[in-house]
Amino acid sequence: MIVLSGKGIAKSYGIHEVLKDVTFNINEGDKVGLIGANGEGKSTLFKILIKELSADSGEIYQDKGYSTGYLSQRLDLESENVIYDEMLEVFNDLIALENKIQALEEKMSMPYTEENKAFHEKVLKDYTISQELYSHRGGYTFRGEISRVLKGLGFQEKDYNSYIKNLSGGQKTRVALCKLLLKKPELLLLDEPTNHLDLNAIEWLEEYLRNYKGTVLLISHDRYFLDSITNRTFELINGHINCYNVNYSKYIELKKQNYEVQLKAYNLQQSEIRRQEQIIERFRSFNREKSIKAAESREKALEKMEKISAPDAEAKASRIQFHSEIKSGNDVLWAENLKKSYGDKLLFENVSMDIKKGNKIALIGENGRGKTTLFKIILGKVKADEGALTLGRNVITGYYDQEQSDLDEDKEIINEVWDAFPKLTTTEIRNALASFLFTGDSVFKKIELLSGGEKCRINLLKLMLSKSNFLLLDEPTNHLDIMSREALEDAILNYDGTLLIISHDRYFLNKVVDKIFELEQEGIKTYLGNYNYYVDKKKNPNRYEGVEEDKSGKTKTQIQEEKRKKREAEREAKAIAEKIKKLEADISHTESEISKLNAMLCLEEVYSDPQKAQETQQTISHLQNILEKLYSEWEEYI
Repeated sequence: MIVLSGKGIAKSYGIHEVLKDVTFNINEGDKVGLIGANGEGKSTLFKILIKELSADSGEIYQDKGYSTGYLSQRLDLESENVIYDEMLEVFNDLIALENKIQALEEKMSMPYTEENKAFHEKVLKDYTISQELYSHRGGYTFRGEISRVLKGLGFQEKDYNSYIKNLSGGQKTRVALCKLLLKKPELLLLDEPTNHLDLNAIEWLEEYLRNYKGTVLLISHDRYFLDSITNRTFELINGHINCYNVNYSKYIELKKQNYEVQLKAYNLQQSEIRRQEQIIERFRSFNREKSIKAAESREKALEKMEKISAPDAEAKASRIQFHSEIKSGNDVLWAENLKKSYGDKLLFENVSMDIKKGNKIALIGENGRGKTTLFKIILGKVKADEGALTLGRNVITGYYDQEQSDLDEDKEIINEVWDAFPKLTTTEIRNALASFLFTGDSVFKKIELLSGGEKCRINLLKLMLSKSNFLLLDEPTNHLDIMSREALEDAILNYDGTLLIISHDRYFLNKVVDKIFELEQEGIKTYLGNYNYYVDKKKNPNRYEGVEEDKSGKTKTQIQEEKRKKREAEREAKAIAEKIKKLEADISHTESEISKLNAMLCLEEVYSDPQKAQETQQTISHLQNILEKLYSEWEEYI
């Protein structure tokens, strides 16, 4: 069943056509990825679909029975609530029903007499119906669901009472996403939902959306995320949509095949058109009645020919190339027992690293753990509380700041780059800017007027021109479209220096890194592989054990001690998993018993017998108390 469709949607801003002829159908249950280069109009299309913008022309159909939820990538949630109270607003109807049930319980506790029999029967009937409705709508589980979603998206219990107005923009977006998921609209429109999420939260959201019963349309440049969730891919290019009934990776294969087929058909037809035009021209040159009629006949046939459109050409990508001017020594960075706190908050301690020339390493960890702070310690911008750190011989660092804080908002693009590299000539600066798609008068735009993706390209250009041999990149793929991410991947793969990178882009990490540092409060854990290896190793700690031990250079005693600690950790994890399983079984059983007892209250032999009704109600209240304790205990483990 089609739940959302568009036909011939067009939108222009002045003379700039953003959308020309957007046509698509989305069926119930589809998980659709909307992809395309920055500036192609993906967010504009979303705003048209939710009627925040009006299209210049075209038609939109949406099933009227379908509720819609929308998450913008630029969201400023305004609320005076704390986080938990904001989530409770989703369940106002259930909370109102709770209050009604409590009021009815108070009425039921009034002494029963023959005179108030009718009153008691009415209260009991009301109570039974309300209880059934409460149970059916998830009244016994919604608080657990709130905690599950908040924790899944990276909030801890200590955050629940934080005022939303005091949160950062990224935290507000996460709160909005939590609230949207709790509402469970039948149609979800998500614009870059993985922004501001750490890896654990992204993986949780993937699992949630995979099992989501509604329909999902999402904009994302996270290729790993798209592959995990979507069953269809919409490519927005040159103002229209190409629809593929596959996920992202399969779309890439199909697109390449389709492009080659379309290009061949287009070229063959163009060749035939040119041949016919030459024949027409030759007939006309004879200047005879018969030859002119033949020419006119061929012209009419040519006009009636159904023309094959040229296949969509990709927009140009930045030409990124990293090269080091001076070669570093083999030892690039050595650190031992680094510690950093801010007030009472300990970010990390016992952090030790040994980075060699040519290493390409990812630094991962939960948001707020101090990854960017560790970068700034390496760069000498922040001082560690404890520990030692040494850079090797001839090491020249280059830093990419995800906050773009090193850009001067008042400068024009050309001056921003030129002031950083004053020895370059005008021609060299213009050529470098052109390779990053800044041409003509666009080089005179002020930094403050640039999009996030454009600022990202300026910083990457400056990094390229620095010719550093040790690059520290903090979320370099944020704001980049897929094409630019692929250009950056190729540049890193061909880079002759050393790389330490913070990123949540798992597709990117799989492609460019050969080692992963996981930053935890107690220090760094090292994984000798890409992101998929890291995930596999976390799930199967004993896999590849021999390989890692051989490379680590640790003593036999150290290895045995680590194995012992691993076994203890595995036993503890197994015990917790069994405890959670038992709690969930007990919760399910208790909820089932409550439902049965609620059903009993509807039976005449129960509600007509005050003693039986009261005993049944007392049992229900007792079980509800047990259920609440079970949920509290369950929340401690998840």
